[in-house]
Amino acid sequence: MQTRDRRIYKVTLTGSIVNMVLLVMKFVAGILGNSAAMVADAVHSLSDFLTDIVVLAFVKLSSKPADHDHDYGHGKYETVATSIIGMALVIVAMMLGWNGVEKIIQAIKGKQLESPGIIAFVAAICSILLKEWVFRITRKVALEVNSQALEANAWHHRSDALSSIGTAIGIGGAVILGNGWALLDPLAAIVVSVLIFVTAFRLLRQASGELLEESLPRETESKIEQIVYQDPQAKDVHNLHTRRIGSIIAIEMHLRLPGDISLSESHAHATEIEKRLRKEFGDSTHIMLHIEPIK
Repeated sequence: MQTRDRRIYKVTLTGSIVNMVLLVMKFVAGILGNSAAMVADAVHSLSDFLTDIVVLAFVKLSSKPADHDHDYGHGKYETVATSIIGMALVIVAMMLGWNGVEKIIQAIKGKQLESPGIIAFVAAICSILLKEWVFRITRKVALEVNSQALEANAWHHRSDALSSIGTAIGIGGAVILGNGWALLDPLAAIVVSVLIFVTAFRLLRQASGELLEESLPRETESKIEQIVYQDPQAKDVHNLHTRRIGSIIAIEMHLRLPGDISLSESHAHATEIEKRLRKEFGDSTHIMLHIEPIK
């Protein structure tokens, strides 16, 4: 568990350093380059930096072992972190979108929008390259250590890369085509805000499912039953209940074994079934078996 935490901290710290550099660079480039899209993109990088802090804090809490007050461990802290990141993305999407809408309304009313400077375009290209790199290394670690909060943060990095792509297209078009096409800059901000909102919705949907004790997918429950039935004497899996607790899953079920075997034999069968389940779903999987005699 300590190795898992160290890997999460290391990759998150790398991302936070990149976010801090991009945050300063984008604000400076947005102001000097007179780009609304770049300033909005800088706000997105600020939210990335803040969510890095959330991940570092909540993963530390979620890694604590079960105690008297938390019999199932502290895994739900990761789910809470995912929810916070999702809500942060919703706020960022709304800010980016509204900023773009305001600019377009001003243009419709006759205000001449100024074409952004080349410095904003260069900053957008740098952001795309850096954030895509951070997304890839963060998601790789998230999948390897099975951390939902870290994967949510990885997608936050990807949303920033997408934001910068839209920003680069808008700024690049405005720079190349001149003031007559300066409207591309706020339009890019609106498109990016929609992409970010879709990502936020996906993360919030996942987190809410866990907080509301949603069952695991039917395919996963079928896999659980298949593993139980690898024991030739195990029959009639029923009352199967599953859920996710942060990065681990919980499995509770009833199953039947021959009524004429001893208690020791029944225990040996149950132990072997638990071993197979943990081999498939992880050593930390919570398993509760209730053994009944075959009718």
